[in-house]
Formats: sequence, C-alpha cells, structure tokens
Amino acid sequence: MNKLTALIMTAGLTAMVTACVDRGAYSSFTTVEPQGWAYGDTLRFEVARADSLKPGTLTVAVRNTNLYPYSNLWLEVSYNHDGRPYRDTVNMRLADAYGRWTGKGFGAEYQTEATVAQGVVPANGSTITVRHIMRADTLRGLEHVGVTLKP
Repeated sequence: MNKLTALIMTAGLTAMVTACVDRGAYSSFTTVEPQGWAYGDTLRFEVARADSLKPGTLTVAVRNTNLYPYSNLWLEVSYNHDGRPYRDTVNMRLADAYGRWTGKGFGAEYQTEATVAQGVVPANGSTITVRHIMRADTLRGLEHVGVTLKP
C-alpha cells in the first residue's frame, strides 16, 4: 500500500510540475560591465521560445544597487512584432520621492520591472535591443538588465 501511495503521489506531483512549466515564456538577463553602462552601448537579446506564435507581454527589468545616482531610468526598447519593427520608450521609476528604492529585493540589489508592450509576437531568432537614453554618458550602479516575454 505504501508503494502504491508513493507512486500515485509522485505521478501527481510530476503532472503538476509539468503543467506549471510555461513553454511560451522567454527570459534573458545580461550583466552590465563594472565600469558602467555607456550611452552608446546597446544590449541585445535573441528571442528563443518554444511557442513562437503565442502572444505575450514584453517587460524589461533592471537590477540596481545603492550606487545608482538617479530615481528613474529611461530606456529605449526595440523589438519585432508580427514581422514589423517597433521602438518604445520606457521610464522606469527606481526610487520614490524620498529616495527609497521601489524595486523588490534585499541587501544591496533591487529589481524593478516595467511593461513595454502587450500582445507581442516576436519571431524566434529575432532580436530585442535595450539602450539607456539618460542624459549621462555612463550609468553606474546597474548590475543586470533583462527582458521577459510572458504569455
């Protein structure tokens, strides 16, 4: 009886885990160089999704430290949707009026996400690019930048 119960529980757990895996999702992060993110540096992310026909919500995420000197971050995100190029500007609020970081995290690193577009269908192998458009030559205090595409 115990072996049968264990087998049934294992099969049920396997089915639940398999159902929770989202085959249409895509996520990729890149590390920002320690000397900072220069104005002319464009970050590139190549889309690789199991279900490339399923529309999704495109978000951009950044992880910053206490060394980031501004309360917001302006980004330009370029992507393809149904074979056409799009370029959106995103203003990410990283800190409130009192200088408290709004992102999630603890210690010295906080992650903030912002929605770029909904219903996006980028083709597999297409590229999503992100660059900062701040009025500073080099941004310091950013650790990682990434994009996600969630169905």
